[in-house]
Amino acid sequence: MHGLTSWYRIKGTRRNREAMREKIATGLGTMLLAFLILSATMLSTSSIRYAYTPVVLSEKVESEKAKKIDYEFAYPGKIHPDSPFWYAKVIRDKAWLAISLKPQKKAELNLLFADKRLMSSLKLFESNKPDLGLSTLTKAEKYLELAEKLSDNSEDGFYEKLATSSLKHRELIEQEIMPIAPEDLRPHIVLTLDKTKEVYKKTRDRMLTKGLVPPENIFD
Repeated sequence: MHGLTSWYRIKGTRRNREAMREKIATGLGTMLLAFLILSATMLSTSSIRYAYTPVVLSEKVESEKAKKIDYEFAYPGKIHPDSPFWYAKVIRDKAWLAISLKPQKKAELNLLFADKRLMSSLKLFESNKPDLGLSTLTKAEKYLELAEKLSDNSEDGFYEKLATSSLKHRELIEQEIMPIAPEDLRPHIVLTLDKTKEVYKKTRDRMLTKGLVPPENIFD
């Protein structure tokens, strides 16, 4: 009987060791994938570039003339929060932020992540995944807030990009996400939208104190 008990204990220990090895292997695999994604991203671009032109007003004749913000979001990629590989992308973004030591670089990265996650959020809402879309939208605007907080000593051109991006965020949320969002989620979207508006106001005020001309807020 004692021998049988010992055999079960040894077998249980082996199972625990095998389970631990599987967890370690999975963790290392995820970290390796994130590192590879980060390396590929940094090799493909040595600096962040935005497809950007000054704010202009374009007229679209339907029932009335509609104003648009001229700002192009960065391509969000093919991996979105509903993908099994999303966690690796999140690790990559965190690693990218960690190795970026200058506040302006961190501000640029946060703006980049804000733009990409906003586009992912829209895709999720369009794919009838509103709960995940709202969660992604909330994270997008948090990244936008971080970009504003880290922009204190940025170059003048970045303030204009940030202000224009915040206006484009508002436009996309109000005109594309809100109309297709479920009724019960709309109050949460409004709260997120308030953060977007605040980013524009703070960036505008900072630009004015520096003698810069902020982009026009067409929503006022």
